[in-house]
Amino acid sequence: MPGQSDNAAISPLQSALSTIDKEMNGIAILKDALVGALKQPFLDAVKTIQEAQGRLIVTGMGKSGHIAKKLAATLASTGTPAFFVHPGEASHGDLGMIRTVDVVLALSWSGETAELANIISYTRRFKVPLIGLTSGEKSALATQADIALCLPKAEEACPLGLAPTTSTTMQLALGDALAVALLENRGFTASDFKVYHPGGSLGANLQYVRDLMHKEQTMPLAPSDSLMSEIIMTMSEKGFGCVGIIDGSGNLVGMVTDGDLRRHLADDLLSRKVSDVMTANPKTLPVDTLVASAIESMNASSITAIFIVDGTKPVGLLHMHDLLRIGAA
Repeated sequence: MPGQSDNAAISPLQSALSTIDKEMNGIAILKDALVGALKQPFLDAVKTIQEAQGRLIVTGMGKSGHIAKKLAATLASTGTPAFFVHPGEASHGDLGMIRTVDVVLALSWSGETAELANIISYTRRFKVPLIGLTSGEKSALATQADIALCLPKAEEACPLGLAPTTSTTMQLALGDALAVALLENRGFTASDFKVYHPGGSLGANLQYVRDLMHKEQTMPLAPSDSLMSEIIMTMSEKGFGCVGIIDGSGNLVGMVTDGDLRRHLADDLLSRKVSDVMTANPKTLPVDTLVASAIESMNASSITAIFIVDGTKPVGLLHMHDLLRIGAA
């Protein structure tokens, strides 16, 4: 009956581990191929895409189509202008989205996907560079493509050998390798990445600390000749649990936190000079620091507030609460 199989006695955990083992094996085989027969076609593909004056058109049908959509999104978000064209829709007018300055990347495990025929013919007719990503070395896609990225054969994780599993993992891995190689070749930076990812927690992490910091009159600052009674008043007034200590030239020379108050708690605390209590040369960050880097630095030092400086002069204060508020921390 439908739904019954000889593998019914296999536990879900055993099945999961077997699936991962087979897919890891597929990735290992792919890695070996990349330093062998796949090396030059891969390098040629990177060069062709990078030198294109237009966009990268990614296409595929079925499960390969789903992988193609993901790759188009990854490429577009990492500096390679790309979009997905559905093979079926291409035959009904969307071929007009493909220009002679573009490059087409077509995915098909067998290389004989009938729905790709019109796109392949179109690229041959108008001399649009075609990169085929397939396991069929002698397939229609591989033989027609200008560059054939021929994936090595590997056992599907599906026990029936029918559902694309290991094969789609290998397609995805090679596509990601292509996207990252292009990213690194272009010198794509975190600042560039921010342009394409302004929303969500990722966008929050790619903001600069200068966009979040408290500045000017809101900063808790006090001169280096202050008494601790004055420091405590400033700390209470500003409400950040810390005070930055500056010298006569406005340079940050120290910092007093509520932790410093607890460590120096004594009857004479209020009358003591701040220089006796402060932490000298506190950790700081420059104004062009990304929020993600700020979070890493603050977590590594187990601190909840840090001064932002321009050279040695404090221009702002960043508090962990600010990061929590925007969903970055």
